[in-house]
Amino acid sequence: MYGIHSETVPAKILIFIVQIIYILADYLWVIPHLSTAMTINMSLLILVTFIRLNCMMFIWLPRGIGWKEAIGNSLAFGLYYLVFPILAIWGNLTWIWLGWLLFIIGSGINSTSELLRKPFKSNPANKGKLYTGGLFKYAVHINYFGDVLWVLGFALVTGNWWSLLIPLMLLCMFVFSYIPNADKYLIQHYGHDFVEYNKRTKSLIPFIW
Repeated sequence: MYGIHSETVPAKILIFIVQIIYILADYLWVIPHLSTAMTINMSLLILVTFIRLNCMMFIWLPRGIGWKEAIGNSLAFGLYYLVFPILAIWGNLTWIWLGWLLFIIGSGINSTSELLRKPFKSNPANKGKLYTGGLFKYAVHINYFGDVLWVLGFALVTGNWWSLLIPLMLLCMFVFSYIPNADKYLIQHYGHDFVEYNKRTKSLIPFIW
């Protein structure tokens, strides 16, 4: 995830192809068994997720992706594109609206945080400098927080409480694996600047932790 600066196109193509396979499987075997209302909800959620994630990967933030990350992302997308629709039932309307709200907010936080950072990272004058502006002034890993929110929102829209295990697993993965590993890299790369930034800034959830 960190330290890869080439575009690594083959790994990205793998992720893209796997997503297409998941979506085809949805419309061949899963979506036909859903109610009309849930078909609309799942189709829209999948479409927005597909467009946003691939725009981030190929257009907005064409950073390098290693094979380990590509495989991990491909497996994770299986949960979003396949497992959520499989678990989908028509639940409480209030939870569906709340799910959509969290999905939109989380998607916005994730994409906006990255896009606001892009001009800083693209400027040669900032090479070797730590970015602490934009949404990253509220949490060191605010982009991960956005991921947790939109996945939680997706889960709520399914109306199936078993779906909540997926955002819970994602949160645990961030807290116990991604964040510690990212922090180690950032300390090595930015040294004292990151240590001080990390001291005064929440790690994942703004104003809380």
